[in-house]
Amino acid sequence: MVQGVQQPYAKTLQLVGLGYRAKLQGQDLILEIGFHDPVIYRLPAMVKAEIKDQTEITLSSPDKQLVGEVAAEIRALRKPEPYKGTGIRYKDEQIRRKEGKLAGGAGTGAKAG
Repeated sequence: MVQGVQQPYAKTLQLVGLGYRAKLQGQDLILEIGFHDPVIYRLPAMVKAEIKDQTEITLSSPDKQLVGEVAAEIRALRKPEPYKGTGIRYKDEQIRRKEGKLAGGAGTGAKAG
């Protein structure tokens, strides 16, 4: 806790996807993450958010546990999906990508012969 007062703990989240963006209005974090309406997330009083080029959110606070909890809650709003890789992820997180369906395979329904 003493270390957090001198150098606040920080977590960085990235928004990956077409049209995904974030805005900050006071303590409200407004996220446009592919839903019909924007998602409004109210930040706790001890957590400070900083937004860089609308797709990168940096959360900082002297409380390490609170920063991790808030970052996890925001990430849970739109977890990274394995096929396209879109969603909210931590900056240093590696997403395991899946291949998906293959076009023109044996099960296309076309009759041979």
